[in-house]
Amino acid sequence: MNSFNTRFFVADDVLALGLNVACFIVEGINNKESTPEFESYLEQETNGLLRDLTSEKIKNDPILQGFRLLHQRADVSNRKNISAAENLLKMLLKHGQLPRINLLVDIYNLVSVKTHLSLGAHDLQKLGGDVHLKLTTGTERFWPIGTNELSPVKPGEYAYVDDDNDIICRLEVRQVEKTKVLPDTTACFFIVQGNPATSPACLQAACAELIELITRFCGGQERMLYKTW
Repeated sequence: MNSFNTRFFVADDVLALGLNVACFIVEGINNKESTPEFESYLEQETNGLLRDLTSEKIKNDPILQGFRLLHQRADVSNRKNISAAENLLKMLLKHGQLPRINLLVDIYNLVSVKTHLSLGAHDLQKLGGDVHLKLTTGTERFWPIGTNELSPVKPGEYAYVDDDNDIICRLEVRQVEKTKVLPDTTACFFIVQGNPATSPACLQAACAELIELITRFCGGQERMLYKTW
């Protein structure tokens, strides 16, 4: 398969913050709104998580605290910038369920709340060349998902940026309109990101679970681009 030649690069000054990450591609995906099989699996998994989930556990979780530490090291406000995993866990606790988007997004959101890592997916057809995890200069374009216009970019934050100088994910907080995954998406660039509190084994296990669920419910063939284990 391998019809996409996308590469992934990480700047040393970002790794020095304590961030760890793995990225891979999956092609030949059969995405859709959902399936009865996944609905049953999702209900079972979220019910299990809810039995043991509290606000106090979210606040004191070491992995979620690791994302707050990353933000401090990058001089980013934790009040305004909450990691995607923490946001999802708070939504799950408040509403008793996760937000529903489409099958592929729902899968990685589920793995995120199970592992407390930050996960994301980007439509490869819309990606502008290679992806670079680097500190921003303030010149990048950032169009947050769910909004109608560009937002200013602060220099010195870490972000995933494509060759078009478009941010595809700011920190591990916000993805973008440009590469959002839709039901007709057939190939994706996936990010699994940790922090100083996550071990290589933790990252590896999350990748394995994500790939297993994607291929089980959506099909496709994966190809690893980068890993820090």
